[in-house]
Amino acid sequence: MPEPTIAAAVRAGAERLAAAGVPDPLVDAELLAGHVRGLRRGEVQAAIIRGDGWSAQDAKALDGLIARRAAREPLQHLTGRAPFRHLELAVGPGVFVPRPETETVAQFAIDALLTDASPTPVGVDLCTGSGAIALAMATEVPHSRVFAVELSPDAYAWAERNTASAENLTLVHGDLADTLVELDGTASVVISNPPYVPDDAVPRDPEVRLHDPAMALYGGPDGLDVVRTLSSRALRLLRSGGLLVIEHGELQGEAIRALLTADGWRAATTHQDLTRRDRATTALKP
Repeated sequence: MPEPTIAAAVRAGAERLAAAGVPDPLVDAELLAGHVRGLRRGEVQAAIIRGDGWSAQDAKALDGLIARRAAREPLQHLTGRAPFRHLELAVGPGVFVPRPETETVAQFAIDALLTDASPTPVGVDLCTGSGAIALAMATEVPHSRVFAVELSPDAYAWAERNTASAENLTLVHGDLADTLVELDGTASVVISNPPYVPDDAVPRDPEVRLHDPAMALYGGPDGLDVVRTLSSRALRLLRSGGLLVIEHGELQGEAIRALLTADGWRAATTHQDLTRRDRATTALKP
């Protein structure tokens, strides 16, 4: 009987995931095999090419992970990690898993901080979740001061873990509507990836529907309840000329531009992501 190999294990795992309808089954199988062995995906691929062996203990561990992924448990919950820009964040049940499209949204805030004339520009991330955007700002603009707010106790615990080593980042457990009042009129940029899914628009993907926290997903009948609060709060936080950045659903750009313009914002503009879907709207405080 031939010795079990990592190649055979990954191939079998990918077949099971494909049969369960998991997107990118080979990618997930390679990442889960890497998690079992403590290897990066490229190292797994190299091991496959070499024909490296696969122990019974490894096989049992991977089999359990594949079964959970086939049941549509998020990959990031299984590995406990989620990549975001140059970061690797700790994630799990109770916190929204950061998405690749948010990486491009964060760039608007990072650019605003980088081009600000202040020696210590202030950035604020409201509804920070895992802390992904706030930590990206703090680490990519180290001369900035970044403040992040999260209401959910479960998500706050993950954000606290992720941001603990960032000396220029302050994490606050509270409601975006009435926190950080001491910063009013001083922020260069306010960014948020708020809950924006309409209450009756249940997400199709089981990973989102069953595992992302409802508090991070649903934003009222039209999905814009939190955005309305965000608009009024950001007007107070920002200095004149400061930038507001809001991530949102692909069909919400027009409504958000109208909302912001009615509130007195200038130059409300919607931007597309890499898939050419509307993804973020920016505006300037008068």
